[in-house]
Amino acid sequence: MDKQKMKETVFKILDDHQIGTLATVEDNKPYSRYMTFFHDELILYTATNKKTHKVKDIESNPHVHILIGYTFDGRRDEYLEIEGEASIHQETVMKEKLWNDHLKPWFKGPDDPNYTVLKITPTEIRLKNTRDAEVHHLDLHK
Repeated sequence: MDKQKMKETVFKILDDHQIGTLATVEDNKPYSRYMTFFHDELILYTATNKKTHKVKDIESNPHVHILIGYTFDGRRDEYLEIEGEASIHQETVMKEKLWNDHLKPWFKGPDDPNYTVLKITPTEIRLKNTRDAEVHHLDLHK
């Protein structure tokens, strides 16, 4: 798969699927949970409460793993494995950029002191379960 087609497929999956799993390392073991992801190009963002275990995990070890895109419908079962480094953000600009009404059950608003944004910068993206049965790697260095 050429680089342009790969990028188009990656963006389509990120556009079409907001729910995925985020794995962190807790006590030297992987720990996964479902999260809602938003993206700006290849950078992913997700909202969380600053008092959660995942924030503590990321403070200790910023390396994370995301699975997103699998539908199990037999037609479009491609999905992404994303390895990345997460950072924790409380800046007003970042919180306002990510804020939407779907966050209201958990936070009072973008100025809620517990509302935190996780920014995930990919270090590797793999496209899996493709029709050609190959694992495709998106070159992030070019």
